[in-house]
Amino acid sequence: MADCTILSPKKMTAPSTELNSNEQVCAEFARITTVALISKFFSKLDEHTPSLLRIFAKRGGAQGQRIRKLLVPLTQCDCINVKWECVLKALFVYLNEDPDNLIKECMVIRCEGCEVGDGPADVGVVLEGVTALEGLGNVANGVALLIGLIYALNLSYPKELRYTFELLQKVFLELDGHKLSTKVQALKTKLFAPH
Repeated sequence: MADCTILSPKKMTAPSTELNSNEQVCAEFARITTVALISKFFSKLDEHTPSLLRIFAKRGGAQGQRIRKLLVPLTQCDCINVKWECVLKALFVYLNEDPDNLIKECMVIRCEGCEVGDGPADVGVVLEGVTALEGLGNVANGVALLIGLIYALNLSYPKELRYTFELLQKVFLELDGHKLSTKVQALKTKLFAPH
């Protein structure tokens, strides 16, 4: 059996919660927002992925090189989970945020010697240094449920990831989208521009 490496999570300050299953988080999110978290998140991620890849391809400089490096697994694997993870990580970089900070908010366990298409052994969400959710299957699902937990518990998004979470909340999930930061508005304009 392969050894597994746990990327250590960063502590988040949050009130204690009884939202300890995917279903409970989704139900609470739907109760508050009337939005089906998982289906809306993934349908919008799928809808915007071609435009995001087009936008990423036009990015130059060191940021463009970093984005292209993050997207390399797309050429090696057709797995949808790999595609979602690569696009989300590239989105963080495009918005000048470090996708490694996401690993501090989500617990990702990968087995040593994994192939590109192999998913993580486990993905979880950690709040206050305590695993709030685990067994989420993939990083994209972890991001969606992290948004759901943060929204349901009325927490602030992690400061170092605020633009990506703002985009995911206001553009993808279409919640409170009337006022966007300049950076997110610029990307939204590119996303909805005709090709």
